[in-house]
Amino acid sequence: MTQAIHRLSAVKVASLKQRGMHPDGGGLYLQVSENGSRSWIFRFKKGGRSRDMGLGSLATISLAEAREMAAECRRLRLTGIDPIESRKTDRLQAQLAAARSMTFDRCRDAFIEAHKSAWRNAKHRAQWTNSLATYVGPVFGSLPIQSVDVALVTMVLEPIWSTKPETASRVRGRIERVLDWAKVRGFRQGENPARWRGHLDALLPAHSKVRKVKHHAALPYVQIGAFMAALRTREAVAARALEFTILTAARTGEVLGARWDEIDFQAKVWVVPASRMKSGREHRVPLSRPAISVLKEMQARHSDDLVFPGDRRGKPLSNMAMLMTLRRMDRADLTAHGFRSTFRDWAAECTNFPREVAEAALAHVVGDKVEAAYRRGDLFEKRRRLMDAWSTHCQTALEKRGAMIPLKRAKAL
Repeated sequence: MTQAIHRLSAVKVASLKQRGMHPDGGGLYLQVSENGSRSWIFRFKKGGRSRDMGLGSLATISLAEAREMAAECRRLRLTGIDPIESRKTDRLQAQLAAARSMTFDRCRDAFIEAHKSAWRNAKHRAQWTNSLATYVGPVFGSLPIQSVDVALVTMVLEPIWSTKPETASRVRGRIERVLDWAKVRGFRQGENPARWRGHLDALLPAHSKVRKVKHHAALPYVQIGAFMAALRTREAVAARALEFTILTAARTGEVLGARWDEIDFQAKVWVVPASRMKSGREHRVPLSRPAISVLKEMQARHSDDLVFPGDRRGKPLSNMAMLMTLRRMDRADLTAHGFRSTFRDWAAECTNFPREVAEAALAHVVGDKVEAAYRRGDLFEKRRRLMDAWSTHCQTALEKRGAMIPLKRAKAL
């Protein structure tokens, strides 16, 4: 190392030593940092600029090994290759070689494990796992993630694209996210073959052209009074749950999971925690007199923690319970969720309440980011008046001549 130092100008040697750089010759330097750590550096010029390439710590790389590594770097420079870029390429090739054993199914499981804490419930995770296992698994689940291409993705999607458009759309989106995750993790390169815009949209028809979206069947709002009168004649827990769902315009899942500690009888409010809301935000529901009556009836009938318990103690009603109630009423044409549309139609056509009040009652998230940023409240008092008006409408039935009569009289007809 001393002979190499003599070959350099005294000024340059002094400058290098000030920076802790001790030359060995041929571009190899021992770098000593202020904290005492020592490492090997190969220095070379590219385009008139100096570049430093780390070769490793003196604790792990001996002088002989460092000289051999520097010699290899010089050989690359003679052929015009940048040793730093060459090393990056080698590492990438090693990652891709490892990816050959990383299958789509393994990436799927790793993706789900990484994101499960952000999902609200186990059901969402099960949907991810089941849909990809059912539709993707048999086609390319066991293949290396790097080998997934457009042909394989379309083999999965084409059989269900027209017959099961909603499922196909979700499967496509889930494939796309797993492939994006794999690319970021270094398991694959290139474009995402499951991307829709500017990619699959050239191969598959838009779902709007395949089949019109089928909305939940909804009861016309002019018929809600008569329907509620018929519903009140049924004593099953599911009937009371459906009645409460209609009166609060809530989602079925929110009602089925309702617990007594969420109900404040004095304030006449039901607070649904964020963990059970589709939006992931806590939602306060004003309770009208009829809704309170349903709750008091359920409170007198059982002592479970759940407001609407299932047959087995401690278990909520099944998701099918309300639908089966409708079928027993010979209303298989309706769904429990469709009553939210009944409420929304009534609010729009029969009241002067602003649109945002009705949307807040349905716990819909504001789509406009600017509007959402300025709207800090939940319009609770206005929603209370709206829900009181809705409950009054639900307690009223239509006579054949079109006049409105109270529900008590309607029962007697």
